[in-house]
Amino acid sequence: MQPLAPRLTPEVTLDPYPFYASLREAGPVQFVESLMRGCYVLTRHEDITSVLKNPALFSSKLMAPGAMMPKELGEDVLRHFQSENNLLTSAPPLHTRLRTLVSRAFTPRRIAELEPRIRELSSELLDAMLAQEEFELIREFAAPLPVIVIAEMLGVEPERRLDFKRWSDDVLLAITLPGRIGEVARVRESLLEFHAYLEAAVERRRREPRNDLISALIEASEAEGGFLSTLDIMAFTRLLLVAGNETTTNLIGNGLVALLRNPSEWERLAADPSLMPNAIEEMLRYDSPAQALIRVVLEDTEISGHPVPKGSRVLLLLGASNRDPRRFPEPDRFDVTREAQGHVSFGHGIHFCLGAPLARLEAKVAFEELFRRVRRVSFAPGQEATIPWNQAFLIRGPKSLRLRAERHQPAQAA
Repeated sequence: MQPLAPRLTPEVTLDPYPFYASLREAGPVQFVESLMRGCYVLTRHEDITSVLKNPALFSSKLMAPGAMMPKELGEDVLRHFQSENNLLTSAPPLHTRLRTLVSRAFTPRRIAELEPRIRELSSELLDAMLAQEEFELIREFAAPLPVIVIAEMLGVEPERRLDFKRWSDDVLLAITLPGRIGEVARVRESLLEFHAYLEAAVERRRREPRNDLISALIEASEAEGGFLSTLDIMAFTRLLLVAGNETTTNLIGNGLVALLRNPSEWERLAADPSLMPNAIEEMLRYDSPAQALIRVVLEDTEISGHPVPKGSRVLLLLGASNRDPRRFPEPDRFDVTREAQGHVSFGHGIHFCLGAPLARLEAKVAFEELFRRVRRVSFAPGQEATIPWNQAFLIRGPKSLRLRAERHQPAQAA
């Protein structure tokens, strides 16, 4: 296999899908020297789902945030990212035990009961945002909504919500810091502050349980003989905050961009609101908030007939899998009526995203409330061609989105 040398240019950041298609059509497995110091890249749906279903051969240990952070952050920061009982990186039987325990705290019923509050928050944020002629969707709606929801689930004080958003952003920034070393000192202080807050919050809940997710996690752990340490509970809390916050924000941002660039699909949704749950799945497939996952090969193996040696890194391009024409006909067409089930935007197999039901619910409510209020939305002048996209390769979403809206006219009195 001849190694490829494609580069992640600014053009790829703006629209990665032609890049993915070129890799996919070149063959099922490509060795790319310019990614992750050399790795095997998978782009086809069948291969990616097969790898994700086989944790005994393909380890997720590199998905631990600490594995991708620079040593310059310091051991006192990095040790907080080294929990052994980690849902992201563990394999059965430990993963099975962890997933079962965490599921007791993060139940479908607990998620379903959040809908009235999510609708209330969406209404408040949208009404304030839409009172302006021109608004910034990410800062004023898509980012604060999931942060407030998760903060309330965790029992975080309202005055700390902005801190939670900053901490969440800095965990993600720390993963990409090798290229931005000038920010190490500020991010280090932010993460130390975050860890101090979480540690104190967990210890308070041990002494004085509340009706929140941290207390529920401690209770579930105690039922298992105190299986989770304070560091373990902090790790799960951090995972829920960062993954849930970033996923929902980017789902709303990516989904709205897709609708604005496909106005006929906006009109279909406006005419038939019952399509909204299916539309959310198509948004996830068409422009996934999570673009890639990393695995390490534990034994010499083959993928689609290509030898892949033990110790190799394998990059699974979820965004490419979701655009694989072998699985989704006309994959580059955005269609809110499409049968989009089978996309891998939340992963696949044992590490399927635990927070997927919450992200789906938040996005569904957010778009329902938006459609109730507006007849149409448009890009602000000059915005469509200059959308600033997130630079982190593993995730995708607009960093800001300036828009205008035409609100529904009030009904005339008879």
